[in-house]
Amino acid sequence: MPTRAEILEALKAVIDPELRRDIVELDMVRGIDVHANGVVDVTVSLTTAGCPIRNTFQQSVTQALSKLDGVIGVNVSFDVLTDTQKAALQRKLGRPGGLPDGALAQVRDVICVGSGKGGVGKSSVTANLAMALAGEGKLVGVLDADVWGYSIPRMFGVRNDRPKVSEQRKIIPPVAHGIKVMSIGFFLDEDAAVVWRGPMLHKALTQFLEDVDWGELDYLLVDLPPGTGDVSMTIAQLLPQARFLIVTTPQPTAQKVARRSAEMAGKVNLEIAGVIENMSGFTTPGGERFQIFGEGGGQALADEIGVPLLGKVPLTMPLREQSDAGVPLVAEDPDDPAAQALRQAARGVIAITPMSLPVLQEPEGPVLNVIKPAGMSLPMAG
Repeated sequence: MPTRAEILEALKAVIDPELRRDIVELDMVRGIDVHANGVVDVTVSLTTAGCPIRNTFQQSVTQALSKLDGVIGVNVSFDVLTDTQKAALQRKLGRPGGLPDGALAQVRDVICVGSGKGGVGKSSVTANLAMALAGEGKLVGVLDADVWGYSIPRMFGVRNDRPKVSEQRKIIPPVAHGIKVMSIGFFLDEDAAVVWRGPMLHKALTQFLEDVDWGELDYLLVDLPPGTGDVSMTIAQLLPQARFLIVTTPQPTAQKVARRSAEMAGKVNLEIAGVIENMSGFTTPGGERFQIFGEGGGQALADEIGVPLLGKVPLTMPLREQSDAGVPLVAEDPDDPAAQALRQAARGVIAITPMSLPVLQEPEGPVLNVIKPAGMSLPMAG
């Protein structure tokens, strides 16, 4: 029969879908009993009694321990962390505002789209990449974390929508073209400026991740502000297993600046998924091609940091026009050269993000139906 140490080592494969760390590191394994008949009993402590990811844990623990020699059965039981244990876990994770209670439980992959500088078309790439992923049959959401330069609501044509709140006190994101969208822009006048420092940004982003009813998603794309400031560090803290996608232009200067974003991702242990080169040339109606922003910056950056170049998106007038019109180009004209490049990038994202979490199923036994109201009010709502 396996030892306790071997069982704990096997349980490191069980990842909390929201905290994105294994249950051994999170100290959620509270009891292990190994019986002579080959049955192992494991007790896992949840953050809340009505935890919506209880069944995910049950499946994952059973699957991990069933691979061990001598184990013929696994019984998984649950209890709830005490207030003292929760406080200790919050301190360990650096989350003084509290622990999540299920909003991201069914989100399979988080892709942060960033750039070293502004003006490289990062938001239009995010919007169209989301549309391209949806076109591949994926469930997609977009979080506009560029709180100073929010533009995602306009690009999806939902800038006048105001999110509703469910009976469970979760924010329901508006849906545009089949994609769930959330932005600070929904709570402000369109021309209002956001003048916030780090603590306010951290609080708002925490809410958008944990108090929004994202539901089941294959991909949540996070449109980061340019640079390497507070927002990027907050995302890295809240989502340590997110992947980072860098947008640059072919210009060598832009490539060097984007390199700083890659360095930031490395310092906060975010995996870099790849590079997308935007504005990679303009072709006239007569077929003549101009390298307006230079050539080769995207490939040079990808080679330098050892990741794939997922796409080279050319300059086209429809790409700009559809961003202003509120319908992503990929949805309006999928044959446009820019749309084709973005669809290729989406297929590249799918290729490097294989399925990693089990599919949620209905629990076999009774589940406590405890509704825990969200503890924070939106800072922008006063």
